[in-house]
Amino acid sequence: MATKNATKNTGGATMKVDTKLVRELAEMLGETGLSEIEVEDGDRKIKVSRAMTAAAAPVAVAAPVASAAPAPAATPATEAPAATPANAVPSPMVGTAYLAAEPGADPFVSEGQKVKAGDTLLIVEAMKVMNPITAPNAGTVKSILVEDGQPVEFEQPLVVVE
Repeated sequence: MATKNATKNTGGATMKVDTKLVRELAEMLGETGLSEIEVEDGDRKIKVSRAMTAAAAPVAVAAPVASAAPAPAATPATEAPAATPANAVPSPMVGTAYLAAEPGADPFVSEGQKVKAGDTLLIVEAMKVMNPITAPNAGTVKSILVEDGQPVEFEQPLVVVE
């Protein structure tokens, strides 16, 4: 597939912009929920960002309540984050988790499986690079906390190995 390039005149010098890369970065913003991505290649720098507005956040709307019905108990607007399971292997980066080497292949590990230190548990794809996430120690896979193709955040627990 040929890469399309746009040319921009920058005061006498001409800069080629890789529009395919810009589109990929923009898609990554949507997939990961990030507000900005910046890439440097030599003297070229591409920065893609999106404005985060309050309207993008969920808004609670109160519905009218009949006078005969008691008012519901107030619930907290935000829930406390779930506690990180003991022995959880965290994601070292933001990306997309894949449980198998390729679509349709058997997963690297399954719950109840014994693993050795250094065995691949899953991969996290970031910027088109597949990064193996390995078992830090020998043990048994107690639970897999992500689904195949799920976006993951930095330090998000992925797999519990005990």
